[in-house]
Amino acid sequence: MAVQVPLWHHYLQALRSRAASRAQEHQRAEDVVLTLLERAHALDPRFLVDYSRDLEAFQFALRSSEGPLDVEVPLWVDAEALVIEQMGAAEAGDGLGCCRLGLPKEAAGLERWKADDVFEASPEGSTGCCGHIVPSKVLRVLKDLLVAAVVYCKHHGLITPGSLSADSLREEQLSLSLRVSSGWRTLHFNMVPVVRKRLRVPALEGAQLVPGFPEGALRGIVRQEVALVPAGAELWRVSTDYLLTRLLGALGCLRGHRLDSLSILDRVNHESWRDGGRSPGLTFGHLKMVLLWAAALFPAPEDWAELQGAVYRPLVVLLCCLATRNLPHFLHPERNLLQDAGLDLGALYQRVERFASQPEAALRMHATHLGRSPPPRVGSGLRALLQLPAGGPAYWATAYFDVLLDKFQAFNIQDEQRVSAMQSVFLKTKTLGAEER
Repeated sequence: MAVQVPLWHHYLQALRSRAASRAQEHQRAEDVVLTLLERAHALDPRFLVDYSRDLEAFQFALRSSEGPLDVEVPLWVDAEALVIEQMGAAEAGDGLGCCRLGLPKEAAGLERWKADDVFEASPEGSTGCCGHIVPSKVLRVLKDLLVAAVVYCKHHGLITPGSLSADSLREEQLSLSLRVSSGWRTLHFNMVPVVRKRLRVPALEGAQLVPGFPEGALRGIVRQEVALVPAGAELWRVSTDYLLTRLLGALGCLRGHRLDSLSILDRVNHESWRDGGRSPGLTFGHLKMVLLWAAALFPAPEDWAELQGAVYRPLVVLLCCLATRNLPHFLHPERNLLQDAGLDLGALYQRVERFASQPEAALRMHATHLGRSPPPRVGSGLRALLQLPAGGPAYWATAYFDVLLDKFQAFNIQDEQRVSAMQSVFLKTKTLGAEER
């Protein structure tokens, strides 16, 4: 007699069965990108090639959704010799807002960055810096290098015919967009010039105290350099993308289904909540942020031991975020990632709630799984709680949220402080947002 595989595990196995082919497609496309960057470096040594892209491949393997993949292009510059001129007040807890990267007048070894193609001189008589590295100029130089690299590599047979053309390179506002064909799939890469520098990120240092993450891994992440990326034509900003991916990788070192829950929700989001990617909605970045919060709020290993319960933990956190219309950034909680996202949060809440009430309808990988919809897996009392109006966040600031968690048999929450901690963060950031308006 054949062994019945539970639906959640069947769905996860189907996702994993595609992982190997996706990894191969990513590797082929990434090889093309690295070949181009190697040629660009040969033409202009100021632009380096970063081969340490294991984390990006790891993150791509978790995804089902199609979205741009960032490729950092480090600049060969002594970052410690640069002068960071902060522009405007940094946001609370951020430590650094938008800035300009200045070249001191007496610094040695920076002559290559004083060329007109990347440099803008300061007015005569100004003190301090002799000028600044301009991100819009840097992007323009990088684009010209990549166009030349495409022509050279195609002429010398260094890339697979048909994998890309110079026309596929587009200059976006803050990056260069490059589409690479890999098999039957086309991958979208965002080429981002970065300056790596050691800077204090107070929020990350505070994250060492957050439960649910391996302590040693957090210490290592804190010591990492941060990336300064273009924030406008003349300004740079600190990017936390790499640090967040490192945090996600740290969760992969723990036993349990934390990363499996992210893979499942990303697939459901793409196929069900976003109609196969045809409708606007949540991104992989949103769901990654939700999982980081869930990992901190539910640090016990038993919280993630069972697959269905592991999925419902970030799912309920997501429902709370949609109901309060606030998804705080994990390292900078004063930032609401749902603000100005252009999403119909009320409609999205209903879709997520529908999945929470009756997940079987969305746990289908292809047409052979279609059939009569099974009955809801939760009772009418829980459905009433799940259907609380998304426009009424006051409900979610009360014991209702704790009752909701308790109603799911998979949760068995005993530490109420985890729930109240998240509520206090959400309510605090919502109050800050109201004060700013």
